[in-house]
Amino acid sequence: MSDSILVTNPTGGAEDRRRRTQPALHEVLMEGIVAADNMRRAWRQVRRNRGAPGMDGMRVEDFPAYARGHWPTIKQALLDGTYSPQPVRRVSIPKPGGGERLLGIPTVVDRIIQQAIAQVMGPIFDEGFSESSFGFRPRRSAHGALRQVQASIKAGYRIAVDLDLAKFFDNVQHDILMVRVARKVGDAGLLALIGRYLRAGVMVGEAFESSEIGTPQGGPLSPLLANILLDDLDRELERRGHRFARYADDVLVLVKTPRAGERVKASLTRFLTQRLKLQVNEQKSQVAPIGQCVFLGFTFRKGKLRWSVQAFEDFKHNVRRLTGRSWGVSMRYRFYKLAQYLRGWMGYFGISEYYRPVPEIDEWLRRRVRMCYWKRWRLIRTKVRHLLALGVDKRQAMQTAKSSKSYWRLSKSPALQVGMTNLWLKEQGLISVRALWMKAHGYA
Repeated sequence: MSDSILVTNPTGGAEDRRRRTQPALHEVLMEGIVAADNMRRAWRQVRRNRGAPGMDGMRVEDFPAYARGHWPTIKQALLDGTYSPQPVRRVSIPKPGGGERLLGIPTVVDRIIQQAIAQVMGPIFDEGFSESSFGFRPRRSAHGALRQVQASIKAGYRIAVDLDLAKFFDNVQHDILMVRVARKVGDAGLLALIGRYLRAGVMVGEAFESSEIGTPQGGPLSPLLANILLDDLDRELERRGHRFARYADDVLVLVKTPRAGERVKASLTRFLTQRLKLQVNEQKSQVAPIGQCVFLGFTFRKGKLRWSVQAFEDFKHNVRRLTGRSWGVSMRYRFYKLAQYLRGWMGYFGISEYYRPVPEIDEWLRRRVRMCYWKRWRLIRTKVRHLLALGVDKRQAMQTAKSSKSYWRLSKSPALQVGMTNLWLKEQGLISVRALWMKAHGYA
């Protein structure tokens, strides 16, 4: 990225490997952060992620034009230590299990800077992170965490200590976090900048709220900061010889007996509350057989992965929304959005080893789409014309078109199934969940 591409803020592993990891106390990291190549990578990543505008209203696509005249100013401010991040914009999204998740959306400019910081700091810390930490790390994923849990189950560790950290990102103590960042980062300017990001505040509507605690969930830097803080938990678990998997603030520890589980739960609760000053939600934390726990949207039945009941209910809710009779979009666009959602959902949940519901999902999807077509055709003569064109007998077409039965009930009628065959629906753009599942398991 050339110096004209970026912009100013408008307002100004293994235990032996971990021991070998050297701090970057001697490095002046800000020069690397503002380097053209690093900023270019950061911009590409932010553009790829897109996201909503921050408090200044700037969209991602508006950034290049704005950037051309402002990057020299912001670069100098970053190097001088005078750059002031803008407050994040507070938004809330529904959580799968109910309730709301609060997100802080930085401005596009601040997202790019945070991403640039994460790209430089990430490698400094990542080499020393635990092999059992899977969240927001290169070449690691939630699937890796799930496979690690499966391996522990196979080895006889079938009692889970399921710890729920209450509003983790909202409860991070800045001083405790910064002490851990400073273990490997000695660039005073960078440490000060991170501190300013933590204290930048939040805009809730038109009102400003200070941020003396917490790190906004929504910024590119927050996942790395979370891993830095919770690395102390990983080290403690490793020191005790526990089997565990952690993905961001989701932690699952595997033991062999309920008694051992209760001991581990009590001691880890003390560690988290006293050492890291985090809050453990006692109502949602538990010691239970692994088959009764949900981890990253999955359950473990006899050691095999299944998507959870809640994950499947969320899936059906979203499909109902995308196939809603009242959604006034073309069928072509509906198929496009539906395919987009199904591929994304199966890209994650397709590793489920439970095949039985998969064909049933396809049958349900086809019925939902037939109902959409029936609703769109509206008038009796339109319904008859379409059914005849699809090869339905005239008498059967007339009877079905005149029926007063519900759209959902008629979606399973012989006329609609004969006319809108599975092959015809596929030709229109409806993709198969079964085909996606088979591909995920190497059968196609």
